[in-house]
Amino acid sequence: MDLILWRHAEAEDGAGDEAQAPVDMDRSLTQRGEKQALRMAAWLDRQLPEGARIWVSPARRCEQTALALGRKYKVRSELAPDGSAAQLLELVQWPVHKYPVLVIGHQPVLGQTIAQLLGLKESECAVKKGALWWLRNRERDGQSQTVIVTVQSPEVL
Repeated sequence: MDLILWRHAEAEDGAGDEAQAPVDMDRSLTQRGEKQALRMAAWLDRQLPEGARIWVSPARRCEQTALALGRKYKVRSELAPDGSAAQLLELVQWPVHKYPVLVIGHQPVLGQTIAQLLGLKESECAVKKGALWWLRNRERDGQSQTVIVTVQSPEVL
């Protein structure tokens, strides 16, 4: 199974004046974030198989990131900012789902998921805004393994 974890691109700051700060779920991508999403989407569109499932957090910034890819996707409440790595892995049916799954979501959940799958400490895996981690589960000598296929950042594409 392939699991692609894509952190939403750069979004408006949610801090500051409470009266004017957007509600976290309503934060939009910045102009820079829109460019990040488009760059990553162009690369990903060339790599992602047609049958891939795409699941997206209900946060506006995640949906805007998904729209850059131009493919059908489903919004899943399990991927909201308050979700957990356990919820994400249950949703994607890791490691047995028969299709590749792309998840567009948030830190710290994406980093926690990656850390768990790679056997790292949770604090050891930060995911930069707009970046993507492509993981694959495989069987070797009767053992289930998680391998890193690629890690991409929009700044280097």
